[in-house]
Formats: sequence, structure tokens, C-alpha cells
Amino acid sequence: MKIIQHPRELAAAGRPACLALGVFDGIHLGHQSIIGQTLEDARKREGTSVVVTFDRHPEMVLAPTRAPSLIYPPSKKMRVLSELGVAATLVLPFDREFSRQSGEAFIQGLTRELGGIASVSVGDHFVFGYQRSGDVRLLQRLGAENQFVVHGLPPVQWAGQPVSSTRIRNAIALGRFAEATQMLGRPYSLCAIVIEGDRIGRQWGFPTANLDAAHLALPPSGVYAVRACIRDQCHPAVLNLGLRPTLNRPQPRLQVEAHLLDFSGDLYGAEMEIVFVARLRDEMRFPTREALQAQILKDIATARRCL
Repeated sequence: MKIIQHPRELAAAGRPACLALGVFDGIHLGHQSIIGQTLEDARKREGTSVVVTFDRHPEMVLAPTRAPSLIYPPSKKMRVLSELGVAATLVLPFDREFSRQSGEAFIQGLTRELGGIASVSVGDHFVFGYQRSGDVRLLQRLGAENQFVVHGLPPVQWAGQPVSSTRIRNAIALGRFAEATQMLGRPYSLCAIVIEGDRIGRQWGFPTANLDAAHLALPPSGVYAVRACIRDQCHPAVLNLGLRPTLNRPQPRLQVEAHLLDFSGDLYGAEMEIVFVARLRDEMRFPTREALQAQILKDIATARRCL
């Protein structure tokens, strides 16, 4: 799959562009319905399937305090789109200037720069453009003027309610991984880059990979048995998610750290994907660091049995 930042980069060689337009955080079952329509259009019209999305959630620019945590970082999002068979993804930079563009100007610009559009697929309640001026009705009018087909697809239902990124974030926050998995259509996982930590775990004999999980949707704090996948290999691991209260830090920060069992090596800068297998216990404050170290040994033994 090609990843492009400007429509002109799409060398379609005269093939019509079939677009799926949206934020697509999580690429859940509803998103897959929209993308599936785009793939079908591309096959029928011998065109190029193109997902049009943004480099950040629009709310991070429009209303930062209300911006949702992300289910997937951009790298995982791109991998899933590629696995679905999308030919190209156009990742547009969303900033203040871009946000002031009307919905009509946005679509007219895409039509012009792509050299024409064959179809556009969106959710039937999707809105876009300055002051939410773009919707399915606008797309249908522009489609009639520019000769492209518009698909406004209804939401996919699960457990009697529409599947949405918000529902999935809520399920993750409650530790309901099976529900998140059902709505995603693939096992829920947490993906993040390994960063340098304070090396306390290494000093105690339990080296951990610290994950940069800022802006990501996270499960409840606690200790989990997980599979940590990195560089095409998966390792059994124990994951701690929380504030590490036993350390009595004056300004504790939420930490996500994985101890890979029977592993040694440099992981800094690599992306790790965490698949949750079992919750072992709540985060706890221990009376001494020695008591915490003893509990960690018990957690490792329990995780080995789970994994």
C-alpha cells in the first residue's frame, strides 16, 4: 500500500480513484464496511482504492481538551489498512488552516488534484469541513456535478447498538477486551514505541520495556499476563499499567511497562504490540520495595501458567 501526503502523489495512471473518507480510528466493523465498498467499487471500475484520512484526530486541533484517546497509533492504522487490501492511503495534515476549509472546497480540491473521482464512501452520519458544512447530501450534489457515485453507509450493529470508536474506547477503559475485539473484528491490542525509562526494573532484576502510550486508549490500571510482539516475534510477558504507588514519587506518572520473560536485548525505538491474555491483579501499594519484588516474582510465575 502506498502512503501519500498529497493527492498529486497518487500516480493512478488514468485509473479512476474510489475514495473512503473518514478518521477511521480502530478501523472497526463499521469502518470496514465503508472500506469494503471502496474496494468493491475499485474492482468493478478497474480503479484505485484510496482511503482519505488525517494525520491526527481533528478534535486535537478543534477542541484539544475534548480530543479522544486513540485506539491505534498511525503505524498500526496503516498496517491494518494495508492488510485489508487498500491500494493507497492519503494522509492529510490537519491543522488550523485546513480546518477552515469548507466541505465543498475540500471535495472540489480532491476531485481536481486526483484528476477525477469515481466514487466516495462514507458513514451516513459523517460530517466534515468548516462548521460541519459537508455531509452525505453535499457529496451527492457534488457527485451529480462531477460524475462520481456516493455511498452513505449505515452503521454496523453489534449487541443491538451501532459499532463506534467511542464504544470501543469505553470497552477498553473497562477492561472488556472481548467486546472490543468483537467490534474491531480483530484481537484488541495496544501498540506503542519503546522508550527509555528510569531503569528501576533493571536494577531489581526485572528489566522492563517502557511504552510511550500518551494519547492512546488504555485499559484499567493493574498487572496483566500478555504477549508482547516486536520485530515479528511474540514473547510471553508481564505488563504493569499504573502509577507505581510503592515508589512514592512526588509527581507519579502513568507508566506502561512490559517485562518480557526469558528475553534480553535492546528494544529502544521499536514498536511493541501488546495482546492482553489475563488480568492478574489490581495495582497495589506495598509496605516495602522488597515486598513488591516478592510480588513481582509471584506475578511472573502466574503469567507463565496463563501463557
